[in-house]
Amino acid sequence: MLEGQIRESISKSQAKALRNDGYLIANIYGKGQQNIHCAFKLNDFIKAMKQKTTLIFPVQVGGKTLEVVIQEYQKDPVTNTLIHVDLLLAQKGILNKYKVPVIVKGNAKGLKNKGVLFISTKRISVKCAAENLPNAYEIDVSDLDVGDSILIRDLPQFDNVNVLNRPSVAVVGVIKAK
Repeated sequence: MLEGQIRESISKSQAKALRNDGYLIANIYGKGQQNIHCAFKLNDFIKAMKQKTTLIFPVQVGGKTLEVVIQEYQKDPVTNTLIHVDLLLAQKGILNKYKVPVIVKGNAKGLKNKGVLFISTKRISVKCAAENLPNAYEIDVSDLDVGDSILIRDLPQFDNVNVLNRPSVAVVGVIKAK
């Protein structure tokens, strides 16, 4: 389990000192809950993210174990290292907005006909309770030929999950190579 420490001060100088010591600055928030300003060891955080199998994962901060989801993160534009992450509390029974990743499976037929597979939407915005949150949208692209695409409305529907993207938005498609 990922363990973090609560930050006493939220000043810029303290955040910079923590980053220099190898920590990742994080904020944990949720509906009706007070924000928790904390820091995690950067390497431990990256290892935990690579090992997790679901979008919801546990963290331990200040002696409490919390179930959270990554809502947003920021990277340094030069070094490409994580500098900040926002974690949303996964509260059971409370509707929240989440971003669910798209996983593409198979090889499209159109790739043999000089086409290029184009993934236009990598994450799909959904609104649901934490217990109904899907881990990913898996899309089989084996039947896609040049000019074909899969739209939001073509995705599998999950119970008690509302997709917030417009139904006419393309998720993945095969376009003709120039």
